[in-house]
Order: sequence, then C-alpha cells, then structure tokens
Amino acid sequence: MGVDADSGLVHSMVGTAANESDVSQAHALLHGHERHAFGDAGYTGVHKRENMQGATVKGHVAIKRGKIKAMREGALKELLIAAERTRTQIRARVEHPFHVIKNLFGHRKVRYKGLAKNTTQLLSLFALENLVLAKRSLLTCHGSHPS
Repeated sequence: MGVDADSGLVHSMVGTAANESDVSQAHALLHGHERHAFGDAGYTGVHKRENMQGATVKGHVAIKRGKIKAMREGALKELLIAAERTRTQIRARVEHPFHVIKNLFGHRKVRYKGLAKNTTQLLSLFALENLVLAKRSLLTCHGSHPS
C-alpha cells in the first residue's frame, strides 16, 4: 500500500496473490506526485524494474540486515545504522493503518473468499481507516479531543 508520510492516509493499495513479490507492484503504489518513496528491503532493485523506468521519484529502500551485519565496526557502519533508523521511522507510517484496522476494527484474520472479494474488503477497510484518521486530525485542529 501507498501511504502519505505527512498525513498517514492510504492513497493506494494493491491486492495480489501471496506468491507475488511486493516489488512487482511498486509502480501501482505511486500516484505520480511523490518526490520520495520509502520501502522495506522487499523493494530492493525497484529502480531496475522495467515498469519503474522514467519515474521521477527518489527511492529510499532499506538495506538488508545481512549487509549491515557484514560491515566492519566503525564510524561508517554507525552512520549507516543511524540513516536506516531515520528511514524506518518514516516507513513506520505505513504500519499505522494496519493498527487501526486490526485493533479498532477487529479485522485480524482474513478468510480467503477470492482475490477480488478480499481486495475489495481491504479497500473498504482502508477507506474507513482514512476517515477515522482524518476525523482525528480535523478534531485536533479545531481544539476538540477525538473520541
């Protein structure tokens, strides 16, 4: 899914079979106005994919843990770990919508009803989650406490 880093609202979502990799759908998660896109290590090599050629977005993909572990101790490794921590804090915004759907809506298990039905259900849940987050931000802007 694609989430706006500032507002935390979901702007795009793609449902695929479990055997399809995340990186194959990266192009579908971009709306075209991003300047930066942050992804976990599953998006390694996204810039090399044919459907991402010509994209103007700057990608920030997490480094695989094995590469960091293999590095020698020192200032460079510490600097790289600090940069990864910053990227991780931004990527964490993607996890908040899942928190709302699982904990507020109680949607913890997915029963397979077909890819189209499951995707439609998730699209509806993320749309409702956007309304919940938008309500909270609007209420805090106007000085009210969200309930």
